[in-house]
Amino acid sequence: MDEVLDVRRAGPVDAEHRVLLLPGGLCTTEFYADVMAQPVMAEAGLGMVAATMPGFGRTTAPADLSMENYARLMGEFAAAEGCDVVVGHSLGANVVIEMAALGVCSDPLVLLSPTFSRADEARFLGVLDQVGRMPALGPLAWTAMLKAMPQMMKKEMLKQNIPEDRAQALAADLGNNDPAFCRNVVRHYYEYLHQHPSLVARLRASGARAWVVRGDHDDIGLKDEERVQLEASPQITMVTVPDAGHMALVEQPARVAEVIVEAATSSASSSPSGTRP
Repeated sequence: MDEVLDVRRAGPVDAEHRVLLLPGGLCTTEFYADVMAQPVMAEAGLGMVAATMPGFGRTTAPADLSMENYARLMGEFAAAEGCDVVVGHSLGANVVIEMAALGVCSDPLVLLSPTFSRADEARFLGVLDQVGRMPALGPLAWTAMLKAMPQMMKKEMLKQNIPEDRAQALAADLGNNDPAFCRNVVRHYYEYLHQHPSLVARLRASGARAWVVRGDHDDIGLKDEERVQLEASPQITMVTVPDAGHMALVEQPARVAEVIVEAATSSASSSPSGTRP
């Protein structure tokens, strides 16, 4: 699938463990550059393959934009690459949950700020989805949003003490998306969330070992009952990253890398449990 994917590789080709890293919506592999460069990743000898999900970053979009199809596509890619650990951020984390639910990937999984229900998603995205369904306003709304987003995101990243040149590069990456594609893929995403009111139940039913990682001031919500269910699952570990929001992978890449290494090097017979900082 390399011909239709933006792929970034690092680490030894003969690594014992290979990690697939899926960026979030609007994001490309650039958002994993800081995590992949962390010394702890090299020290663990991990093979790393970051892949932009088809359609984002103006890559070639699949004909079927459903979450189920994205899960199947990325499951095929993971198998082709020999990846035995799967990491996803935001929308990418939701694709990883569906990969596990469909049985098209192995675990362990590292889920960076997934959305477990429609009510948890950022409010502005729900509004944008509703406006996006209007034939006259939808295309204009998405075009305007993608023009405004880079500057807004740059300001937010600077508040998190991300160097200005890095913030500029990441912000520009977010803006480099096709409005029509974004409008359509978000519509399919919300249809998926409507179909599955509780992705906590879907993740638990998969039986996959998973590390659920969230910043301590994440914009994505997590209902109390969802947290209770996640913490009660012996195969799921909840990790809170201090001084981080939704973009923990660029705000605190060292901590995120540590979690990935922990997951990758965990014994197949062991089960994570509990909550840790």
